[in-house]
Amino acid sequence: MSGAATVVFGEALVDDFTTEQVVGGAPFNVARHLAAFLEPQLMVTRIGEDRNGAAVHAEFERFAMNQAGLQRDQIEETGRVVVERGPKGHRFVILPGQAYDYIDRDQALAALAKVTPGMLYFGTLAQRGERSAAALAALLEAAPAARFLDLNLRDGQVDRDCVTRSLQAAHVVKVNEEELQALFQWYFQIAPSDPPLSSEEVRASCRALLQMFSLDALIVTLGHRGSVYFGADGATLVNRDNPAPPFVIDTVGAGDAFSAIYLLGRARGWALETTLTRANEFAGAVCAIAGAVPRDMGFYDKWVGRWRAA
Repeated sequence: MSGAATVVFGEALVDDFTTEQVVGGAPFNVARHLAAFLEPQLMVTRIGEDRNGAAVHAEFERFAMNQAGLQRDQIEETGRVVVERGPKGHRFVILPGQAYDYIDRDQALAALAKVTPGMLYFGTLAQRGERSAAALAALLEAAPAARFLDLNLRDGQVDRDCVTRSLQAAHVVKVNEEELQALFQWYFQIAPSDPPLSSEEVRASCRALLQMFSLDALIVTLGHRGSVYFGADGATLVNRDNPAPPFVIDTVGAGDAFSAIYLLGRARGWALETTLTRANEFAGAVCAIAGAVPRDMGFYDKWVGRWRAA
């Protein structure tokens, strides 16, 4: 266990399936995984004084998470995403004006002062609200930490200006293939309708992103095909160690699982190749369970045992 805390900023919300409500939000999923592995973490978010807020708080309790960054809002409701089932799959309606849009700057800084910050994780959804964006800006300025951006683009929730600011603030960026395509379109005018890029052209474009935003690293996740790491030092690590689980229930939270183990490996000083391998394997395992995080805390025990043995 490391002494510094991984600071995680962003949304904690409830996915409302009508028949059941499931606590989620990419940053919150990451923080829960870190807590389950007993890694010091500080989740900075905001919830309402309502039933969904009580569900989020119960997850803080279940995972023994640091609650110093858990803010309460007397007016706004806890974040909620309405999940509508249809013949073509699920449709997600991300509601506006939620508690996580109003994260308070002063409270966030007060929570940060209670820990020794290590890596700082952030995304883009919680930046859609001016107050939360200001709180994040203050944390980025105050925390002498490395910064990990998990882009997590959501339709209609983020614009190019926000993405550009986030990339400029980050040291390490993680994207999936669809998000990488969006970056190529914004910054290099490579449209989805254009002829496919060759492997070498994709690599050159990724390296151009590294230079454009002065990044230390860009990580591209490829689902069951693993991941590719591009380092500012010229290193390129292609990791295919992501064995498909015997069955896939859903892929919800796989990217968050990858991010959590990457952050865990950074905090604990694992070798980069080891970290990426473990992140890929853990993300694959999450695809074999329902939802973004396991309901059985024993899920984590086998990973702890395997990594200790190695």
